Amino acid sequence: MEENKTTANLNENSAGQNGAEGKKRSDKRSDKSWLTALIIGISIIGAAALLAFGLSRFRSAQSHTISATGSASQEFESDKIVWRGSFETHDDTTSAAFRQIKRDADTVKEYLEDNDIDSSEYELSSISVIPRSRDVYDDEGNYKYSVADGYDLSQQITVTSEDIDKVEKVSRDITDLLESGIQFSSYSPEYYCTTLDDVKLDLIEKATDNAKDRIDIIAKGSGASCGKLVNSNLGVFQITAANSGTSGYTYDGAFDTTSRMKTASITVKLEYELK
Repeated sequence: MEENKTTANLNENSAGQNGAEGKKRSDKRSDKSWLTALIIGISIIGAAALLAFGLSRFRSAQSHTISATGSASQEFESDKIVWRGSFETHDDTTSAAFRQIKRDADTVKEYLEDNDIDSSEYELSSISVIPRSRDVYDDEGNYKYSVADGYDLSQQITVTSEDIDKVEKVSRDITDLLESGIQFSSYSPEYYCTTLDDVKLDLIEKATDNAKDRIDIIAKGSGASCGKLVNSNLGVFQITAANSGTSGYTYDGAFDTTSRMKTASITVKLEYELK
């Protein structure tokens, strides 16, 4: 009987200890949950504060800046011309066609040199050879087969010179070549400017000054003054034929080669802080 009481007391003591330990673990979990919730709450408040600060700075910057777009244009004359022409011949065999195309090339070179085009100013391309075929039909108009019908040979000549007047005259007057029996085709000359980089740099400077002048006028009219430069943006160059207006402008920038006289233009956008 005494033994049973002792066992019961031990069980009660053990249960009490287990209960106390369970309560401690529960209290620890409660403390940990509370700490976690506190950290999360502080993080949310901090993030919200940072976001609000950033937005306020953004609004402040947006509301205290001024921007304007300046432009500049300049007319200039090309100083280099490129003119291309091509000639072709046909014969039953490649050997005969090659002999003819060589004679034609010699005639073309002679014509250029007679018109003061130096040999250093022109270049002949390789010869293009294209076999020609002819379709054969029966008496009722039905296709039967194709037969070889000789060879077409062609060659291109390119003239590059800084003497624009001389090459323009030659490109317009090819009567002598045509009268000699050569099947010659003349293409429109292309005009370039070897100092275009200098023109572009000068335009950037002028467009930048124009944008700054506009900003100063606007700021003065509103009773403010300009601070530091916040942002700048360079537009694309538009190289168009002279007196063509903006009709030749393209999204990624125009580059006209068809006109001897050209107009170059550029825009520059500046943004300044206001004080």
